[in-house]
This record gives sequence, C-alpha cells and structure tokens, in this order.
Amino acid sequence: MSKSQIMILGTLVTTLVMTSGCTRLRAHQGYIGDQTLLASVQPGVDNKESVQASLGRPTFVGQFDANDWYYYARDTRQLAFAQPNATAQFVLKVRFDQSGNVASVSQTGKELIANISPVGDKTPTLGRNKSFFEEVFGNIGSVGAGSGQGSTPNSPN
Repeated sequence: MSKSQIMILGTLVTTLVMTSGCTRLRAHQGYIGDQTLLASVQPGVDNKESVQASLGRPTFVGQFDANDWYYYARDTRQLAFAQPNATAQFVLKVRFDQSGNVASVSQTGKELIANISPVGDKTPTLGRNKSFFEEVFGNIGSVGAGSGQGSTPNSPN
C-alpha cells in the first residue's frame, strides 16, 4: 500500500467512526401488547383475573384508586445526544368496580403528552430579597435583645 492509500483509508475510517455517533436511535418503553388482546377487554364481561390472564400485570396501578389499572407504552426517536421525541404512545386504562369486574375501558394516545418548559434557573420564593451584605451584617445589634425570638416571659433576660 502506498502512503496516499493509507491516508485515504485512515480518513475513511475516521469519518465512519465520527458519523456513527449521529445515528438515529429508536426505543420502546413500557407494555408490549397485541391490539386484538387490548380490544378484547369488555366492561361487564371481564374481571381482574381475566384481564391479568389476557394482558398480564399492569404497567402501574392507580395511586388514588387501586381499582384503576394502566397499561402504558411509548415509542421514541432520538438523534445523537438530543432529547428523545415521542413518535407513538398509548395508555389503556381499565377501571374496575368494587367487586372486581371491569367497569370501563379507555384508551388514549400521543395527544395527552405535555411539553413542559421550566422558566429560568431559579425557583421563585416568597419573602424579602436581601443582598449579601444584609445577610451577613443584618443581625448586628439584634443579638441579646430581650424581646427577640427565644426569649420567654419567665426568663431573666
């Protein structure tokens, strides 16, 4: 091999390695289910045992009501180090009555995804804004005053 061929080969390998980090990543999170099985859950027909037998354990159970079962799935795409973007999502909510029978079934999709954008890098707080020097020197003269915090009506101070 000549020197120019080695340089071309080295440049080609370097280019391939550098661009391999820019590939588009696809990911799936959550429940993997069959649409036929998901559609087979019927209110008034199924109960907790039959739903768990056909769909498996739920992704999570409702925090405020244990009779709400959720099956969740999301597909995302991401380019290199960018934030992942949801391409598809579904949430199946199965609500049971007190006796354990299916009361309702609802399915939602990507339309419920909320885009949250925090404002600023500081958390707003209530109260006074003090400068550095007010924080450091603000208590001068108030130490030992008898009517301040920590004094009690029966204390000798």
